[in-house]
Amino acid sequence: MRFAILSDIHSNFSALTRALSIIDTLRIDHIYCLGDIVGYGAQPNHCVSLMRERASFSVLGNHDLGALDPREADYFHDAGRAAIEWTNKILTKENTAYLASLPYKHESGLFTLVHASPQNPQQWNYIMSLEDAGQQFPHFNTQYCFIGHSHIPTVCGEDLETFSFVKGKRFLINVGSIGQPRDGNPMLSFGILDTDVWSFDIVRAEYDIAQTARAIIDAGLPSSLADRLFIGK
Repeated sequence: MRFAILSDIHSNFSALTRALSIIDTLRIDHIYCLGDIVGYGAQPNHCVSLMRERASFSVLGNHDLGALDPREADYFHDAGRAAIEWTNKILTKENTAYLASLPYKHESGLFTLVHASPQNPQQWNYIMSLEDAGQQFPHFNTQYCFIGHSHIPTVCGEDLETFSFVKGKRFLINVGSIGQPRDGNPMLSFGILDTDVWSFDIVRAEYDIAQTARAIIDAGLPSSLADRLFIGK
C-alpha cells in the first residue's frame, strides 16, 4: 500500500491543493494528517474542509487546539497568536467540531501518528536533536512514528545512526510542512511510504507562494507570516 503523510498545513490552501494534486498522480491508498491544519495562514476553513474530505485519519496539532481555545495559544509569538485568534473567529461550526474530535496520538498497525512527540503528545515539545529523538522510541510500539511540529523533514532510525529509510528498522520520521517549511527551502514537504517496495520518500514541490502571501495580507494578518514563506524559515 502507499500512504501520504502530511503535516503543518497552516491554512495554506495553495500549498495543500498542490500537494494533493501530486498525491492524486501517485496511486495513494491513504492520506494521514499530523495536525496543525490551521494557524498562520488565511484559509483555515478551506483547508479543514479539504482534510475532512481527503484524510483517512488526522491528529491534533497545537495550532488546531489554539483555534478551538485561544487561551491555549498564550505562549505563541505575537504573529502566531494574532492568526490563531482570527482563525477562532472564522472557523465554521462543522470545522470546529472536526478539530475538536481529533486525538493527540493514534497508533494502528505499522504507524504511530502524533503532531509533536510520542513521549509527551500534549506538551508540544520539539524534537531537534539526536538526544531528543532517542527519548521517543520507548514511547511508541509501532514500526514507524510520524511527526511534524518542527517543520523540518528528518528520518532517524532507532540506532540513532541510520538517517535513510531501510526496511526492517524502526524509524521516527518528520515529514516537514506543507504550509510553512522552516528548513531554508520554501517548497512544500510531505512524505510517501510505499509498503509494497518498502520505500519512504520526502516530496518537495513548488506552489504559488505569492497567492498565499496575498491572502494573508488581504485578511489583515501580520505581514511577517507572508514574508517568511518566501525564504522557508
